[in-house]
Amino acid sequence: MTRGPALLLSTLLILSAGPALSQGSVSALKGHNSNAPVDVEADRIEVQDRADRAIFSGNVQVRQADMTMNAARLTVAYSGGASGTQIQRLDASGGVTVRSPSETARGSVAIYDLDRRLITMLGNVTLTQGQNTVNGGRLVIDLNSGRSTIDGKGVGATGQGGRVTGRFTVKQSGN
Repeated sequence: MTRGPALLLSTLLILSAGPALSQGSVSALKGHNSNAPVDVEADRIEVQDRADRAIFSGNVQVRQADMTMNAARLTVAYSGGASGTQIQRLDASGGVTVRSPSETARGSVAIYDLDRRLITMLGNVTLTQGQNTVNGGRLVIDLNSGRSTIDGKGVGATGQGGRVTGRFTVKQSGN
């Protein structure tokens, strides 16, 4: 079974189980190389070395391996040491978009915890794969397992009482 039908089948099974369950599926980011270099571009940077952070603002673009993130603002938390600067966390805000080769996620805020290998997005989240779309208040992508979970929690949850909504394509049969 290919990833598209597997995603659709797992999503439909979970959604049909009842409204209290969250949507779960396997992300294309499973096994993402969080040890790859992180490249950042922006209109402005402010380094707060005593606080071990850098703030990028204006048309922020982040690239790591085959994942990209775009936002209006990005705070990079890092630690320094004998081996150099090590990025620990990226906090993005202002219309955040995270893209993998086959998925796009959008939300108000994204937190990428490199140490825990988790990406959490909050606020009117939309996850799109092909023509399939799921909406909710919070998205968590576990880069270890590849599991993506969307629920109605979070800031700016959809206006439907914190519920998850989705639209999925159906294989067209010949008449």
